[in-house]
Amino acid sequence: MLFEVWAPKATERVELRLEGATHLLDRNEERDGWWVAEAEAAEGARYGFALDGGRVLPDPRSRRQPDGPDGLSAVVDHTAYPWRHPSPARGLRGAVLYELHVGTYTAEGTLEAAAARLEHLVELGVSHVELMPLCPFPGRHGWGYEGVSLWAVHEPYGGPEALKRFVDTAHGLGLGVVLDVVHNHLGPSGNHLPAFGPYFTDTHHTPWGAAVNLDAPGSDEVRAYLLGSALAWLRDYRIDGLRLDAVHALADTRALPFLEELSAAVDELGAAQGRELFLIAESDLCDPRTTRPREAGGLGLHAQWNDDFHHALHTALTGESQGYYADFARAPLAALAKTLGHVFFHDGTYSAFRGRTHGRPVDREHTPAHRFLGYAQTHDQIGNRALGDRLSASLSPGLLACAAALVLTGPFTPMLFMGEEWGAGTPWQFFTDHQDPELAEAVRNGRRREFAAHGWAEEDIPDPQDPATRDRSCLDWTEPERAPHARLLAWHRELIALRAAQPDLTDPDLAAVRVAHDEGARWLAYRRGDLRVAVNLAPEPADIPLGGPGRVLAAWEPVEVVGDDGVLRLPPESCVVLGDDT
Repeated sequence: MLFEVWAPKATERVELRLEGATHLLDRNEERDGWWVAEAEAAEGARYGFALDGGRVLPDPRSRRQPDGPDGLSAVVDHTAYPWRHPSPARGLRGAVLYELHVGTYTAEGTLEAAAARLEHLVELGVSHVELMPLCPFPGRHGWGYEGVSLWAVHEPYGGPEALKRFVDTAHGLGLGVVLDVVHNHLGPSGNHLPAFGPYFTDTHHTPWGAAVNLDAPGSDEVRAYLLGSALAWLRDYRIDGLRLDAVHALADTRALPFLEELSAAVDELGAAQGRELFLIAESDLCDPRTTRPREAGGLGLHAQWNDDFHHALHTALTGESQGYYADFARAPLAALAKTLGHVFFHDGTYSAFRGRTHGRPVDREHTPAHRFLGYAQTHDQIGNRALGDRLSASLSPGLLACAAALVLTGPFTPMLFMGEEWGAGTPWQFFTDHQDPELAEAVRNGRRREFAAHGWAEEDIPDPQDPATRDRSCLDWTEPERAPHARLLAWHRELIALRAAQPDLTDPDLAAVRVAHDEGARWLAYRRGDLRVAVNLAPEPADIPLGGPGRVLAAWEPVEVVGDDGVLRLPPESCVVLGDDT
């Protein structure tokens, strides 16, 4: 087989160490900085590269790291897996996503154990499972956002074969699979890329240090590395879509942005395979160009997370006003109403949190609503809290039901975070398993200092390195059968089924959304076609003028059917979905 590596930093020689034997690589005269060699190798054969007589390092394009990020790579034959099920080939219109962390979805923390729980998602009614990052990272347990070896699968999760079995099982059940990938930083532990070439640049700096090199000398190959990795997930593992982490942190000044190049390549692969592949961006820029089609001057990404909707909803539910919530807390229901109809709260408005104006408006006439994801909770919004507490730790079941109604009947593509559907009582905390003692201590102390600056006692912050922190974050699968969790689960199932049955709830027309609210009385209502949704976040009943009669399609608590006067009497901390009265 052909072994090749981009190693422009090697000046004299590159050696392939394969199963104890040494093979010299030749310079590729047609590709600057590339070295190649032919050698016999079977599935699973261990190998690595040594540059100029240095120590043996894993392959930057390793398909498997059996012994972790610092170990040797292993040969993988992606053609050997006997696929049983085709992809459901489902796009984002009408989709409901479910964000899942393999390491805490079950106590076992493996892809095999997660696959055994996919029937739950089928019964829930979601269309896609979104896996948090799977690239190798130090130790056994972690969030996955410090991964390296961007073509490989974390071995403790089960490695490449386990991911293929998971995707195959999901497809057999009619579920699409989305994978969260991280292009904005790698490592730091186990990141050997700088030894090979200019994968990083000091031209730009990010919260994680030197930026990934997207525009400095050598960036052509770095971009090809990232693009090749992304396409490999979609091609070799039959993943249906990718979520791109923090694209606002991709420093790129080139005329052809990397994200535009990536979206074109994904569309081309999808056309060749007859599948509707997609990219979902995480971005805090509030810039509609992220999802605008390439032919209209945008980057061409197919969707993005809408944090503004989350922030407005969170402040309306909790009353919190710290950090970036401050911009939304002044009038949270007005902020929520604006996001429901206009997507971004910050669309050229002043942000006190940033100390400047932020964002620009979405063209509602030409932008379909399903290009934006709406959610009440995510791994970020839970795990980055001091105690990793979910909304269920502080809100009543009624308010959790209201959150579900707003997410699942709103105009955006809904997304749930694992366990949210039953109001899980388990937290989801920040945990790591760094093997380097100095790095482990730095992460531990850094986490404590971060929250001590906001008034927390350091001893109250969970130790990320303590295995108990991860264990506390695992879902408790006995909860869905118990009160009050069972009722919340049934409510989520009812709303998702209603979304699938009512075309008005997947109407992509943002301009057609009509919203009314009362900040003081704490109620909000909106119309989607012939359907009306009303939520009462107050601890007392609300009289909501809806302008006409209607019949109840779904209600958290019994309600008085709207009469001829068009006034709905909605119980405290409750919600309802109404159809017309015919």
